[in-house]
Amino acid sequence: MTWNWQQPSWPSFTYDATALEPLERRFLLQSGELVGVRRHIGPDDEETFKIDLISDEAVKTSAIEGEVLDRASVQSSLRHQLGLGLEPPRAKRAERGIATMMVDLYRNYAAPLADQTMFDWHTMLFGGDRSIRVIGGYRTHGEPMQVVSGPDYRRKVHFEAPPSVRVPAEMTRFVAWFNATAPDGERPLSALTRAGIAHLYFVCVHPFEDGNGRIGRALAEKSLAQNLGQPSLIALAYTIERKRNDYYGALERNNKRNQITDWLLYFAETVLEAQTHTLKRVDFYLAKARFYERFRGQLNVRQERAVARLFRAGTDGFQGGLSAENYITITRTSRATATRDLQDLVTKGALTRTGTLRHTRYWLNVAEGE
Repeated sequence: MTWNWQQPSWPSFTYDATALEPLERRFLLQSGELVGVRRHIGPDDEETFKIDLISDEAVKTSAIEGEVLDRASVQSSLRHQLGLGLEPPRAKRAERGIATMMVDLYRNYAAPLADQTMFDWHTMLFGGDRSIRVIGGYRTHGEPMQVVSGPDYRRKVHFEAPPSVRVPAEMTRFVAWFNATAPDGERPLSALTRAGIAHLYFVCVHPFEDGNGRIGRALAEKSLAQNLGQPSLIALAYTIERKRNDYYGALERNNKRNQITDWLLYFAETVLEAQTHTLKRVDFYLAKARFYERFRGQLNVRQERAVARLFRAGTDGFQGGLSAENYITITRTSRATATRDLQDLVTKGALTRTGTLRHTRYWLNVAEGE
């Protein structure tokens, strides 16, 4: 098997730029739309929106690698990092680490890339992890760095990265390429093209013992933000995690050659889908503001608690809809009171109802009054 980095053309990737042009235009158009609609979010909701989106990205970029994090803990660490609250006692290393990295990415997206940037991110992710030999530096072990699956007797090698002795020189070349292709660099590239190449290029070098996927996705976010001139705040990891097999499949199909149109089209479509999801979330926040304005002073304490819980479920909604039993659990009230409260919410137009009897479910009516 010959990998892309073993070929004479490495790392001179080739691709069909004309195939990407309509996607690049859509990205810029949707970016402008996103900036426009975000201006209508109030200051308090803007902070909540930012925390929610960054925390989702932190949790999902870890989930792609099989690491399950506590979202509430990540959010608390983010608030602390952004100066919006105190860090909870006994905050876990993984949650604190990814939150610190995401905030550093958010704040310092415009800075040129350097080896130290990635070393710092690696230290944030793995500081104190005794299972990793080199933290805050490139790998140095002599054995091959491979991505494998299956049992030892039938192991499949999906990819083998350059030997560790080559990594410093490879990363010097990568950092130079990243900075040269920035909007103010010597050879600027379009947003989606640059971010897509940056991610594939980095993960093919696989310079760290662990964390290459997370840092690679952070580099793609940094690239997009530099091309936009502001933090991208798009749900990239969220979108990738939803179709994780497609992501790994696209990477595997493009680690054996340096003609990468297929990868760039996949990545561009993924970014555009992430943008669409973020626009949907902004619309949701605006609908939430209109909802509370419409029903100000009309809901009792129990109803307010249930509605807040439904809004916390986000754009995907409360799984399966809100049942009377859910309402009783959330509000800690009796069945009779729950029935009256729910009927009142439907009558007022705050909730819609579907189903009958034990299949009755309730949904936020955020579209009303738009």
